Amino acid sequence: MDHFGEHLTIDGYGGDFELLNDKERVTACLTDLPQNLGMHTLGDPVVYSAPGNDQKDPGGWSGFVVIQESHIAIHTFPARGFVSADVYTCQNGLETDWIVEYFKKTFGLKNVETNFIKRGLKYPAENIY
Repeated sequence: MDHFGEHLTIDGYGGDFELLNDKERVTACLTDLPQNLGMHTLGDPVVYSAPGNDQKDPGGWSGFVVIQESHIAIHTFPARGFVSADVYTCQNGLETDWIVEYFKKTFGLKNVETNFIKRGLKYPAENIY
């Protein structure tokens, strides 16, 4: 093992307003994605209506699900056609291409930026306490 886990961030642009503004779609994404990736949820997804702040944030939906392997979070900004998501897991070998395509299809994204981070590069191989 050369690292503890993997963290994929996705910033999606040009998304469909209706898809991004659909609480049930965000909830379904947070339910389906862990199952499709072989992860184990520790509770039901939670999705909140996030009001705008009269600055750069016009509001949308913010949701997350805690998984045994870490968490998945989604923040939509329908008026901007934008979604920001995090998929963080202690698993190695995250299917990043599949996850990106899933988000593109789910929210009708035209363009995405991704960042992939290997987490815990110095994670101990054994318990230290």
